Amino acid sequence: MKDCNQCGKCCIKYGNGGLSASTDEIAFWEIFRPHIHRYVNNENIWSSPETGLPLTRCPWLREEQGKYFCEIYFDRPDDCKYYPVNIDQMVKDECEMLEPGDLKRPLQAQGILDRLMADSRPPFES
Repeated sequence: MKDCNQCGKCCIKYGNGGLSASTDEIAFWEIFRPHIHRYVNNENIWSSPETGLPLTRCPWLREEQGKYFCEIYFDRPDDCKYYPVNIDQMVKDECEMLEPGDLKRPLQAQGILDRLMADSRPPFES
C-alpha cells in the first residue's frame, strides 16, 4: 500500500453532502471555530452561509500544484479522519493508495491500512 498522494478523490467524492458531523463536533465549531460553523445548517455540514443550501464541494478543500489539502485538517469531521475505513471502500472510490498486491491479499492490506490509520481512527472490524 502506498502513502496517500493527496489526489483528492475522497474529498471530492464525499464533500458534496456525503459527510456528517457529530453534535459534539458541531458544538465545538460553534464555540471555538465559528468560521467552520458558518457552513453548518440544521446540523448538515457544508452548506452555503448565504443561502443555507448544500454546497457541491467541501469549502475547505484546496488544490495546489495538482495536490489537494484540507484547510481545516486538525478540525475536520470524524468522517474525514476515519477515511478510508476498509479496502472495499478504497476499491470502490478508486483510491490511489492501493497497489495490485493489496487486492490479492485484502486481509493483509486491511492490517496495513489499520496501522497507517492508527492515529486517526479505531481499527476496522469486519
